[in-house]
Amino acid sequence: MITPMSAKDVASKVLDGELFILDVRNESDYSDWKIEGKGVQSINRPYFDLIDGVDDLLELLPKGKEVLVACAKEGSSQMVAEMLDDAGVQDVYYLEGGMKAWSEYLKPVKVGDLKDGGSIYQFNRIGKGCLSYLVESDGEAAIIDTARMKDAYVDFAKENNLTIKHLIDTHLHADHISGGRKLAEEANGTYWLPEKDAGEVTFDYEKLEDGKDIVVGSTKIAIQPLYSPGHTIGSTSLIVNDQYLLSGDILFVDSFGRPDLAGKAEDWVGDLRNTLYNKYNELSKDLIVLPAHFGKMSEIDENGVVQARLGVLFQENEGLKIESEETFRKAVTENLPPQPNAYQEIRQTNMGRISPNEDEQREMEIGPNRCAITE
Repeated sequence: MITPMSAKDVASKVLDGELFILDVRNESDYSDWKIEGKGVQSINRPYFDLIDGVDDLLELLPKGKEVLVACAKEGSSQMVAEMLDDAGVQDVYYLEGGMKAWSEYLKPVKVGDLKDGGSIYQFNRIGKGCLSYLVESDGEAAIIDTARMKDAYVDFAKENNLTIKHLIDTHLHADHISGGRKLAEEANGTYWLPEKDAGEVTFDYEKLEDGKDIVVGSTKIAIQPLYSPGHTIGSTSLIVNDQYLLSGDILFVDSFGRPDLAGKAEDWVGDLRNTLYNKYNELSKDLIVLPAHFGKMSEIDENGVVQARLGVLFQENEGLKIESEETFRKAVTENLPPQPNAYQEIRQTNMGRISPNEDEQREMEIGPNRCAITE
């Protein structure tokens, strides 16, 4: 029997070790999205090219290293792994659940403690580059930009004796399906969404707006909304405990958010520049920026967290150093990366206007996030 390797184990090797991957999906799927990391090497050979044998592959595989075979769902990679094992390849595994499982795995990492008690955690959806957050204090929790895989947060809350009280989306997402509303219903919590992003939603929500602080626990950790449009018309940043700036899809470590996913790039470019160059510039430069996405594994620091001090980003993030308004406008409206897969359907789902089943939701989300102006 060939041993499966779980997405959790793959994540550990991607972040802290070495891994050689034989990806047997179609070439176009591999080119669009694959498992990457500092210690990761991979090659692509479509499954249908290997049906007659794997002999031509053997000299390309490393000796004395683990070899992981990956495909979309699992079946093809298991068959190829068995063929490699029969050919004498040592330490061969297949990706349990395939790339779909890799896309859905959430790794919780502690970011730090809060001044008034409690702490904040980053949930890294490594396979898609999506980041969500859990703020906890005195047995209560708020979750920000919740992913569709609600069980990861529920299990974490149970393990840490937390009651989930608030589910907050910084904006109406276009690259992934939010689990915030459904988890709020299941946990009897409050779902918060910026009003200006909620014009077409079909459900009730609490308005996320300036001056309406959200308190978690008796230590009164305040989550202070800061209206910061640009990526969407309603995008709202969150300042947690005067320590952390949860920037949603407005500002990333290496880039910043694109304004075109609702078809309003020309209309919103001014808002985006004002948020980045004026509103954010007025904030304390000591704030730690915690974004909702990352694009490269190099953005994950030695502690396993995607984060950066706001003052450092003003010095090093090229997106914050475009002096000309015209150059900025061109940067965010021309030559942008491809838009996220099924982003229109994802937006409709997050509005409650369509209700795809679980398999359809998985298929809609497959692939990388593409919320930044650069890949």
